[in-house]
Amino acid sequence: MSDPVKIFCYGDSNTYGYDPKTGLRHPRQVRWTGRLSRMLGPEYQVVEEGCNGRTTVFPQPGEEWKSGLYGLKVCLSTYKPVEVMVLMLGTNDLKNYYGASAEQVAEGAETIARDAESFMMEKCGTKPVIVLVSPIFIREGIENTRFGYEFDGASIRKSHELAPLYEEIARKHGYIFLDAAKHAQASGDDCLHMGPEGHEALAEAVYEKVLEALERLAGRK
Repeated sequence: MSDPVKIFCYGDSNTYGYDPKTGLRHPRQVRWTGRLSRMLGPEYQVVEEGCNGRTTVFPQPGEEWKSGLYGLKVCLSTYKPVEVMVLMLGTNDLKNYYGASAEQVAEGAETIARDAESFMMEKCGTKPVIVLVSPIFIREGIENTRFGYEFDGASIRKSHELAPLYEEIARKHGYIFLDAAKHAQASGDDCLHMGPEGHEALAEAVYEKVLEALERLAGRK
C-alpha cells in the first residue's frame, strides 16, 4: 500500500487557523486545511504547516525563526517527498517595521517557492507542483485592533498590490496561481484573520487549484 500524496500547506496564521474572536485556534473542521483534507479524502495527506507571524524571508526581531525561509528545509525534509505545495505567505511582511514594498514581499514568496523546488529536486529527484496563493487583504480599521501597532494604512494598501505581482511570478515559473482575496476576507473582529466563513470559502478555492495540481502531477508519470 503506497503512502498518500502529500499536499504541503506552508503559510502563516491564516494557515495555522488563528481565530480572530478568541486569539486561539479554529478547530480542525473549521480550518481551510482541515476542510481541504475532508474534500480530498484519505488518498491525500494535507500537511498543515502554518505558523503565527511567519514571513517569507524577513526575520522578525527577537524571533528570527519566524522567517519562512528559516524553517522551510526542515519542514520539507520532515515530510518528503512533497508532491504539491500550497504556499500562502506575505501578510506579515507588511508589518510596518520591515518597510518592505509589495514587490519585495512578492520576491520573498518567489524565493520560498524556488528554494522548495530546488531542495526537493536535490533530495527526491522531483519538484513539487507549486500552488502560489496571494493572501487576503488586510481590512480597513486594523489600526484600531490589537495588531494596530504593527500594521497601518500602508500595510492595507500594499496588501491590495500583491495579487498581480504573485500572478506574474506564477506565470514566469509555471506555478498555479490563486488570488485568495477574490474568495475570502479577513474578519471584522481583527481585520487580519479569517473567520469560519473565510476558511470555508478559501478551502473550496484551494481545492479546485489542488485538483489542477494533481492533474499536472499525473501528467508527469
